[in-house]
Amino acid sequence: MNLAAFAIALALLLLTPGPTNTLLAVAGASQGFRRAWPLMGVELAGYLTTIVPLVTFAGPFLEGQPVVSDLVKLCSAAWVLVLAIRLWTAPAPTAADTCIKGRCVYWTTVMNPKALIIGLALIPSAGIAETLPYLAVLCMTIGVVASLWLALGSAVIRAVSHRHPALVGRVAACFLVFFAISLAGRAVGLV
Repeated sequence: MNLAAFAIALALLLLTPGPTNTLLAVAGASQGFRRAWPLMGVELAGYLTTIVPLVTFAGPFLEGQPVVSDLVKLCSAAWVLVLAIRLWTAPAPTAADTCIKGRCVYWTTVMNPKALIIGLALIPSAGIAETLPYLAVLCMTIGVVASLWLALGSAVIRAVSHRHPALVGRVAACFLVFFAISLAGRAVGLV
């Protein structure tokens, strides 16, 4: 895959709603864009934590190990479900603010299935010199997409949360439960 095709596929993948994007939007709503801005770096660190070892070492190993792949999906689903429970049970009006910390964004991103797709399917397993341009595009795209999700949360979701304080956390929790169920379903072969 050439860099242009990679950039387009990556942008489309990262723009789709998912666990990390949900957390970023909620953080933008609860903390505002400026206060939540450092979470972009945390997201990037989470993606790189997963993607670099996948591209470097795990790609060839995982091709012949579908059970390991399914276990990773189940662990990801469990983590997303824990986040959903935290968002649902957090007291209003700070429902979103109680969970959206750097460690939550980091671990959610580390276990995000998008990282697996990027590391195992989009970035070619090659030498470091061939991989670096892909990683540079990845870093830039994550910055742009994370900014968009933070801005969405800061502008749109924040306005809703002032009128209905618990609604944002509860809706985000519902999205996260949906993602957890779809991950678990894929892992056990139902989806």
